[in-house]
Amino acid sequence: MKVAVIGGGAAGFFAAISCKTHHPNAEVFIFEKSSKTLAKVKVSGGGRCNVTNVCEPQSDFLKHYPRGQKQLKKTFNYFNRQDTLDWYESRGVQLKAEADGRMFPITDDSQTIIDCLRQEVDRLGVKVWMKKGIATLVHKADLFELTFDSGESQTYDHLIIATGGNSKSAGYEWLRQIGHEIVAPVPSLFTFNIPEAAKLKALMGLAVPHAVIKIQGTKMMQEGPVLVTHWGLSGPAVLKLSAWGARQLHEFNYNFKTQVNWAGAINEEKLREGVAQAVESQAKKKIINAKPIDIPNRLWEYLLDRMGLDAHTIWADVKKKDKNRLINVLLNDEYTVVGKTTFKEEFVTCGGVDLSEVDFNTMESRKVPGLFFAGEVLDIDGITGGFNFQAAWSTGFVAGKLGQ
Repeated sequence: MKVAVIGGGAAGFFAAISCKTHHPNAEVFIFEKSSKTLAKVKVSGGGRCNVTNVCEPQSDFLKHYPRGQKQLKKTFNYFNRQDTLDWYESRGVQLKAEADGRMFPITDDSQTIIDCLRQEVDRLGVKVWMKKGIATLVHKADLFELTFDSGESQTYDHLIIATGGNSKSAGYEWLRQIGHEIVAPVPSLFTFNIPEAAKLKALMGLAVPHAVIKIQGTKMMQEGPVLVTHWGLSGPAVLKLSAWGARQLHEFNYNFKTQVNWAGAINEEKLREGVAQAVESQAKKKIINAKPIDIPNRLWEYLLDRMGLDAHTIWADVKKKDKNRLINVLLNDEYTVVGKTTFKEEFVTCGGVDLSEVDFNTMESRKVPGLFFAGEVLDIDGITGGFNFQAAWSTGFVAGKLGQ
């Protein structure tokens, strides 16, 4: 039996390893069109590789997938987060959990994961070919004929497609030609560009541990840490918002207004109490030196400037209308977003092979027997934090069983 795995990323490698493990007599080949395998693994997590997430129970884990959580519930029955930990640790790779739930190798080096996967592929005898792009795919007489960019053709009994996400719909055309519907791809996991706010961007590197961010005119809202960058706003809350709102923000052409509640969990009533307390107990203090809530000093100074309030005014002299303006900017700071920026080097797409056309108990196509899918080529994506890699490990493992 000959099996071709198209795509030399996390899902492709894991699918090939699973296939050779479950079918020792099979000839298994990985074909990668570029000159590098596992490139995304290398750069992920700032070069440390965010393997998975410690989040438990599984019902909570699944809530981190804007698309695919219902389907992945089936796949996780066969290979889940704990199985990932056991798999790597049984091969000498120890993982650690950080405070936010992300899990990394204890070496803090993605090369540890790459070496583990490559060593396993070598040990099992999986053949890896690079610079092997696929020109055409034909399914006939229960066989798959692949024609490579070089013009050479070969046939295989089974095919696992793990080519990852593609930013262009045309990149999926070869899958349409064998009968699969493709959900149009759009970016997910991106940061918000705010060209107008030069003074905000001067705060680059500043983090607010708990803020709430909304998209004006919609019900979209997320909370969590927000990070100010040299292009605008990022951090977990923004990235989650971009993932859950991927399609709608694409329809807006990434031009919309966003509101930031810098006070986070503090509601308007509590904030007014905080301001009143500052006026009463710190009346003679300058407002720059007496914040009503716990936010970074640089942010407080920026917001005072944004409202045109003299930072050296004492609380006793702050007028009622200025107190109201202050409360409003803390709760509803508004910015115009014009465009997006990819989060670090981690490109994630929303879109791909229509999930209704895949059996998630086996990862086999419902339209083409013997064809399996794994990873981001499917219309599945998770938020940042190791969830996309977990989907890759799980779907790859199950696809490699070839329906067994």
